[in-house]
Amino acid sequence: LFPYSKEGAMMDNRFATALVIACVLSLISTIYMAASIGTDFWYEYHTLLPAENISEAGRSIWEEFISEEADEKTYTDALFRCNGTVGLWRRCITVPKNSHWYSPPGISRYLFSFFSPETDMTTNCISFSLSDQFMEKYIEPGNHNSGTDLNRTYLWRLQFLLPFVSLGLMCFGALIGLCACACRSLYPAIATGVLHFLAGLCTLGLVGCYVAGIELLHKKLPLPADVRGEFGWSFCLACVSAPLQFMAAALFIWAARTNRKEFTLLKAYRVA
Repeated sequence: LFPYSKEGAMMDNRFATALVIACVLSLISTIYMAASIGTDFWYEYHTLLPAENISEAGRSIWEEFISEEADEKTYTDALFRCNGTVGLWRRCITVPKNSHWYSPPGISRYLFSFFSPETDMTTNCISFSLSDQFMEKYIEPGNHNSGTDLNRTYLWRLQFLLPFVSLGLMCFGALIGLCACACRSLYPAIATGVLHFLAGLCTLGLVGCYVAGIELLHKKLPLPADVRGEFGWSFCLACVSAPLQFMAAALFIWAARTNRKEFTLLKAYRVA
């Protein structure tokens, strides 16, 4: 990359190596960021209840979960009870495939559940609509008369917008890098580095907003004693993406500025 500078001098191997490493880091962070946005494992709930207890109420929970009238409290309770996962775009619960089948009472119930496909579980998801992403959050989830919780409302909106801003900045930085390559100039790499730095700030802000939003939600709706919550691998990908963006930004800026400075000193020495 950038084998020659604009003035025709051969680029120092240090700068070429730094640019190659920065490009690799940028590519990896972009892949991680895109994967985290497109997957549903930002936060996971694990219930300790046996599967047959979930099977008994599986259909009713699912109907409430997908209902257009389902509010934040309704679908959060379903996430608690059915090993739910939450992403930036979708929420999912694990329900039995044939929850409408009849389960006989008594000991025959356990034999029936053993030999029947009722115990087969499947993960079903429903997407947040665009209006859901910008919907107001209430001080008491599910109670529209309790007033708007501005902190949770804006944290939810930011966690939806920031990842797209981050990806957009990195893509724009890549375009500037291609233009710089076509012009055989290293100096525009400074702009690429600045854009990657801003993208890293957006990703870091996304992670912070998501953690704060989850903590505030659990203060309003505490986890039941038989439910355990934890951040998932989609969240971890976003966490890893941020430092990669910062490292790429540092390499881009260092290579461009140092190469420019050395060329200026070399030119002054030749003139002298």
